[in-house]
Amino acid sequence: MKKELSLTQRKELFETLKSRFEKNKIRHKNIDWANVQKKLELNSSKLWSLNEMEKTGGEPDVVGFDKKTAEYLFYDCSAESPVGRRSFCYDNEGLESRKEHRPKNNAIDMAVKLGVELLTEEQYRELQQIGSFDTKTSSWLKTPTEIRKLGGAIFGDFRYGKVFVYHNGAQSYYGGRAFRASIKI
Repeated sequence: MKKELSLTQRKELFETLKSRFEKNKIRHKNIDWANVQKKLELNSSKLWSLNEMEKTGGEPDVVGFDKKTAEYLFYDCSAESPVGRRSFCYDNEGLESRKEHRPKNNAIDMAVKLGVELLTEEQYRELQQIGSFDTKTSSWLKTPTEIRKLGGAIFGDFRYGKVFVYHNGAQSYYGGRAFRASIKI
């Protein structure tokens, strides 16, 4: 699969990202869009990944800058879990363990295909500091190995003014659960 955007797709994505960036300045204080755009222009494969995040309903936006690596951090910032990534098991092992009513995909494989990472619990809590996300839905989170080895996976949501992180079997899936992604550029 070609991971390159056409000039028209690039232009449309830049317009979308810039508009979102300007509407949500609280997410990225002291970050200048011109610098973000320069970095994006040099990373066509990551630009492709951002476009895939956008196409699946993630509404990616800049949420920080890593001074050590000089990279901008993008998270899915859609109010609810991304529509195009819902009803997935956590990973392929969970998917394969289902005998019936199998979902069409799993979060881990989809993230790899998109060239992104699932948010960790820490990143999810950071995201919730800049807005209220998943007030009606939930999102799979990168699950620690020791939990996954026991058959579980974690997910988070925001209810009653608090962030909750729960567990499920990795084979479970729900119409209101997707995964939130991050990418560094």
